[in-house]
Amino acid sequence: MSELTTIARPYAKAAFDFAVEQSATDKSAVEKWTEMLGFAAQVADNEQIRDFFANTFSVQKAADAMISICGEQLDQYGQNLIRLMAENKRLTVLPAVFDEFQRYVEEHNATAEVQVISAQPLNATQEQKIAAAMEKRLARKVKLNCSVDNSLLAGVIIRTDDFVIDGSSRGQLNRLANELQ
Repeated sequence: MSELTTIARPYAKAAFDFAVEQSATDKSAVEKWTEMLGFAAQVADNEQIRDFFANTFSVQKAADAMISICGEQLDQYGQNLIRLMAENKRLTVLPAVFDEFQRYVEEHNATAEVQVISAQPLNATQEQKIAAAMEKRLARKVKLNCSVDNSLLAGVIIRTDDFVIDGSSRGQLNRLANELQ
């Protein structure tokens, strides 16, 4: 199974990246790709289709058969992916590509919990600016959990699972003291 995942991952990543890129102009691009890959994976998972791929020596025949079976379920970009996978004799891996693609979509749609600790309560504009900056940095939606710590003189501390941004005056003084030593 891990070998299939290793083979499928680059195809899934390329399809996902392309879908996200398309979503700048078409908000439903990721959903369209999910539907296309899901349908193609179901077709490729059919026992008769797998036997056909195993016994077909012509890359062109395999690609054409898959594209004609899928019909209008595939747009031109989906057809290009099928042709590429047929060229590399990877059509039987389509179900694993779909599974990996779904993992990327779930990861992309996930929200990150961001803890913001400030010296004073933040206003709505400040919260929006922090949320926008963190969404850009984390490349995912962000949910802010804001709190006030009276021991801070000024500034904010921003924490996520992956890192900490210490913009508090205490943190800045600590960094200055470390550099002076």
